[in-house]
Amino acid sequence: MILVLSLAATLWGVGAVMKAPVRLRLGMILALWLGVVGLHLALPDGHPLRLATGGEARVWLAFGVVAALILGYRALVGRLRAKAAPQESAAPSGAFRQAELDRYARHIMLREIGGPGQRKLKDSKVLVIGAGGLGSPALMYLAGAGVGTLGFVDDDEVDGSNLQRQIIHADARIGMPKVFSAEVALRGLNPFIELRPYKRRLDEATARALFAEYDLILDGTDNFDTRYMVNRVAVELGKPLISAAITQWEGQVSLFHPAGGAPCYECVFPVRPAPGMVPTCAEAGVAAPLPGVIGSIMAMEAVKHVTGAGETLKGRLMIHDALFAETRVIGVKRRGDCPVCGASA
Repeated sequence: MILVLSLAATLWGVGAVMKAPVRLRLGMILALWLGVVGLHLALPDGHPLRLATGGEARVWLAFGVVAALILGYRALVGRLRAKAAPQESAAPSGAFRQAELDRYARHIMLREIGGPGQRKLKDSKVLVIGAGGLGSPALMYLAGAGVGTLGFVDDDEVDGSNLQRQIIHADARIGMPKVFSAEVALRGLNPFIELRPYKRRLDEATARALFAEYDLILDGTDNFDTRYMVNRVAVELGKPLISAAITQWEGQVSLFHPAGGAPCYECVFPVRPAPGMVPTCAEAGVAAPLPGVIGSIMAMEAVKHVTGAGETLKGRLMIHDALFAETRVIGVKRRGDCPVCGASA
């Protein structure tokens, strides 16, 4: 018996030195055990080999049963421990991971947001139209704040002239579709949120399909046709809309929500400016930090709207003059004759 045990120990040791898997080493020892049992069953009583290896097969059969019980017990304990161990890579459905609690700790400390408010952010779905000057800071702060599902739509590509103010993009991503460039930046900022990039031109049918999936819409586009169309669809679906615009040194932002008692965009701006009266950024220029200021206010309004903190710009229009460092907030009201949300709609 000592001979067989020594041979088994040698096989185990050689396997360990050669870094063979444990299962392979156990397999070699099992093969040795089967060979010894077969030897005892095949040879007659009193044979020298039987005497040298323990004398009787019953001894090795009992040894095998005990070993099998021990190995089975260890395997069962290992499985139970694996089931009981906390899974750090995944969290229960809807729960915050520890890394998320650390990330959003400064929000959770705020009395006006706290844990319930952060939960509302995690459960919210926000769509941002445009991944340019206004969309860049809005998207980054919404992602940082922990908005659970963040969609963004844009059909343009990153150009070198964008990088003066569109901080979500990078020189290495010039030529890349803006939504995919934004996705790279947002994924690096917060891996715990769902990102939905849409590379497409936003028409009315597309807007209607997209808006239905989201709780809040942010419009940072730079043309009036899209702004009026976005407003119409948002009013039709009862979605709150945070809309902003910038030019040169000035920006404005408001939260439009007729279903919540606030005016819609067309209530405040019923007449489109004549062509050339409001030049685009490409035509008139824009101060680099201005989109950051106004886009950040859009994100702040979104956070307040979702969490219920403070007083939003619903029913108020903020106008910011960066050149003279002046900010004004004026009240705005619904119009009964508004063709979009009024009695005549």
